[in-house]
Amino acid sequence: MEHERKRTRAWVLHPEIKSDEQRRVPRPALEEAVALAAALPDLDVIGSEIVRLPRAQPGLLFGSGKIDELAERLHDSEVELVLIDGPVTPVQQRNLEKAWKVKILDRTGLILEIFSDRARTREGVLQVEMAALSYQRTRLVRAWTHLERQRGGLGFVGGPGETQIEADRRAIDEQLVRLRRQLQKVVKTRTLHRAARAKVPYPIVALVGYTNAGKSTLFNRLTGAEVMAKDMLFATLDPTMRRVVLPDGPEVILSDTVGFISNLPTELVAAFRATLEEVLGADLIVHVRDISHDESQAQADDVQAILTSLGVDDERPMLEVWNKTDLLDADEREAVLARADRDPSIFAISAVTGDGIAPLLADIATKLQGVRRETTLSLSFAEGNKRAWLFRQDVVRSEEQTEDGFEITVLWTDKQAAQFAGL
Repeated sequence: MEHERKRTRAWVLHPEIKSDEQRRVPRPALEEAVALAAALPDLDVIGSEIVRLPRAQPGLLFGSGKIDELAERLHDSEVELVLIDGPVTPVQQRNLEKAWKVKILDRTGLILEIFSDRARTREGVLQVEMAALSYQRTRLVRAWTHLERQRGGLGFVGGPGETQIEADRRAIDEQLVRLRRQLQKVVKTRTLHRAARAKVPYPIVALVGYTNAGKSTLFNRLTGAEVMAKDMLFATLDPTMRRVVLPDGPEVILSDTVGFISNLPTELVAAFRATLEEVLGADLIVHVRDISHDESQAQADDVQAILTSLGVDDERPMLEVWNKTDLLDADEREAVLARADRDPSIFAISAVTGDGIAPLLADIATKLQGVRRETTLSLSFAEGNKRAWLFRQDVVRSEEQTEDGFEITVLWTDKQAAQFAGL
């Protein structure tokens, strides 16, 4: 019988560097880092702490006194891996590993490991491998097992079959070229699929948001699908699309995208650009926020920054959905609902209970097809092409034949009315 794989004992450190003006609120940042670590099945997080520093030390990140203090704690707890919630240079990593006799993984490395563990589609796997190689190319402190791996994940954490492979930049570059070629084939196929969808008159609605905001739960409720939805960071990685018929509205294609996160590694933003192009091609973006989270506004700012970096401009129609109202106490919930009522572009909902879903769907329908108005038209028998156009647009509510032609009642948008006038 195969033995269960040994879990790696990990310790999470969040450096709060006072000289860093962009630093995040330390307690929620540490909680997020622990949640990231918990998203990997191979890790057992046995401790975590915030380390306050006036400034980062170039060679060791931390001061020598703090390094000695942590070394004793890590040794006593038999820690095998230290996760540092922030950037760690190759030199700092090598020196800290030597001082603590453990493996070191920074925030970028941890997120790459999670993405590698979760990627299921061919495109996702290729994108993660490219991102990991690009990240690794800048450091070459060691080469990890993904060049010859025998398990899911990138091998940062350890596991069966782990080997230390000495890889120089040329070897990495050759592999990057090979992966890029493979990815181009996959992206070409995706482009063909996108072109085929463009011929279908379904608008695309893209769900975006911080990881664990509840996008997949909302997606499942709207589509009846069974996309993985867990209280876990990056539960969904590969994009999922489903057709949805809106009540009294058009059919749409709903897209569930990968969750965003603060300080998302630039290697991953670049690698996942093809996947995130679904957002660029969307007719409407629905930004899902976890309104129960203490850092909800900061998370929203991070999402907006990534959307801007992808090229999503202010002209793109966007709705903001404040999800997880079921997790708020009565007073907080009342205040959130009141704020949402004052802003027509904000909807307070619970994807779990279904509260607030109906008004959201109604507004999505309005946004996608404009406000529809009822009009009665009189067409002569000679205007058969106009009558056929109305039926093709699926706007006819009723029709009566008269002595001179047809009395047709239509429900249409101003845009459709203008198109009809131009026939």
